[in-house]
Amino acid sequence: MNRMRNIGIASAAALLAASATALAHHGWTGYEQEIQKVSGTIEQPSYMNPHGSVRLKTADKTWTVVLAPPTRMEARGLTREMLRAGATATAGGYQHRTDTGEMRAERITIDGKTVELR
Repeated sequence: MNRMRNIGIASAAALLAASATALAHHGWTGYEQEIQKVSGTIEQPSYMNPHGSVRLKTADKTWTVVLAPPTRMEARGLTREMLRAGATATAGGYQHRTDTGEMRAERITIDGKTVELR
């Protein structure tokens, strides 16, 4: 009986964790259709799930650039070490419709290396 209860508790915990992850993940419909490029200096990198990101300071404002999940970034050659504060980067992507300081990046170039993220 204890074994069945433990299995039930473990199943409930797994379902709860999956639900929390699904709620944290957002869709891309809130972003513009036209791609644009921004260049600047990485102020704060993040290499965390569900998506990596960088705070990118440009000449006129600071952007939050949403990247790909860490596993995809790593598989495509964008390492944690490349996303470092002080590095110069160019991001090509789609600006958020309501949060005009956010961009969903399709690609990022750091130190002359371009990585496709989608």
